[in-house]
Amino acid sequence: MPNNANESASRLDTGSIIRRKRDGNALTAAEMIHIARGAADDSINDAQLSAFLMATFLRGMEPEEVQSLTQAMRTSGVQLDLRRPANGGAARPTVDKHSTGGVGDKTSFLIAPIAAAAGLRVPMLSGRALGHTGGTLDKLESIPGYRTTLSPTEIQIVLDQAGCSIVGQSADLVPADRRLYSLRDHIGAVESPYLICASIMSKKLAAGLDALVLDVKTGSGAFLPDPAVSRFLARLMVDIGEASGTRTAAVLTDMSQPLGRFAGNSVEILEALALLRGEQSTNSEDLRELSLLIAGWMLFLTGVSKSAQEGRARAESLLADGTALRHFEQMVALQGGDLAALAHKPAQQRVLRASRSGFLFSMDTTAIGWVVQGLGAGRTQLGEPVSAHAGIELHAKLGAEIRAGDPLCTLFADDTHRLSVPESMMADAIVIADAPPRPTPLVHEVLTRDTPTQSSAQNSVKTSAVQD
Repeated sequence: MPNNANESASRLDTGSIIRRKRDGNALTAAEMIHIARGAADDSINDAQLSAFLMATFLRGMEPEEVQSLTQAMRTSGVQLDLRRPANGGAARPTVDKHSTGGVGDKTSFLIAPIAAAAGLRVPMLSGRALGHTGGTLDKLESIPGYRTTLSPTEIQIVLDQAGCSIVGQSADLVPADRRLYSLRDHIGAVESPYLICASIMSKKLAAGLDALVLDVKTGSGAFLPDPAVSRFLARLMVDIGEASGTRTAAVLTDMSQPLGRFAGNSVEILEALALLRGEQSTNSEDLRELSLLIAGWMLFLTGVSKSAQEGRARAESLLADGTALRHFEQMVALQGGDLAALAHKPAQQRVLRASRSGFLFSMDTTAIGWVVQGLGAGRTQLGEPVSAHAGIELHAKLGAEIRAGDPLCTLFADDTHRLSVPESMMADAIVIADAPPRPTPLVHEVLTRDTPTQSSAQNSVKTSAVQD
């Protein structure tokens, strides 16, 4: 940020900034620096930060405000440059992906080692469970010994040897976001495209990436289920990434049902491992296809492949020949994990069966996310422990023909008392009808810097936010 903006930020009043945003005014770069700095160094209290977040949630932001907040958060702590190996060898492009959150979304465990196998460096900064969605770090920690907190030097070592490292956000990297992220969850301000954009992009840009692919979910299990709002978020993030010198693409993907066959912690790692080993399942095919598509775009944006299609083909070959699996195994071992000790050992299981015949017509995927959380795989309070073994297995996907009595899903939990309410919620979340649903594409659209902007999108999103 310019020095004059920093100097102005030091003289600003937090209460005035909150009132200006509450009244629908656009904030300046200096005001955004003030908020980000106050979140990072604790000079602004939780009540005031929460008020700012809720005012932003209700009033929205102009694109320039989102850019300013993103950059202010990005520079609130250290910034990384992990392109060059520690021994001083040739630099390699760094690339990452990010999902806006979904149920059963475990693509990171496939994409990161595929990209590493293609010769890229993948410093993947990930998070924990937020709302109804699972957390990548919680899933990885179901691997005995796996360390999700590494120093920059340790990350460098893992990247040098394995090509990929999936870790949590360190205390000194984008500290403003760590605090704002937690408050958003607690005050009900998660589903703001503006705040989601600033949170995601500040972390990714602080990692010094050459390229970034964003998986923006839409549908019943997404934080932003409205396709127009999801597209608006995707457009914001692509524009901010490109303006910051990072090649960026956003893939709008369907979340009208859980991705893959399992949702939980250890069960998702085991499902990803099965695919890395070349095992295929009909109920995991959407997971496999989306992982290959995103990996293909990563290879294209970094110049490894001449097109996204060529990149996808290369990704599939690296998955099929076991190269990606070896990179995943290396990463886990270097970060202290013991894949041989990974096991799915729930103390309790319960099978939910179809009450009638027909076709699996729809799912309330957000409700299913809360089911998984209620079984013990997620948390209701920051720092609360999660179960490694809790989760669900889906025995059928949308459109499948069902007979009365067929198993729809199996619920896993550590304690019997955790099963009853989730079982009832799961039964309510699944609709069986006489006719199959209209097929929904897994990928709705891919947005890049060359995709036209819809000029009316911002006003419609801001109006929707205020009305809701």
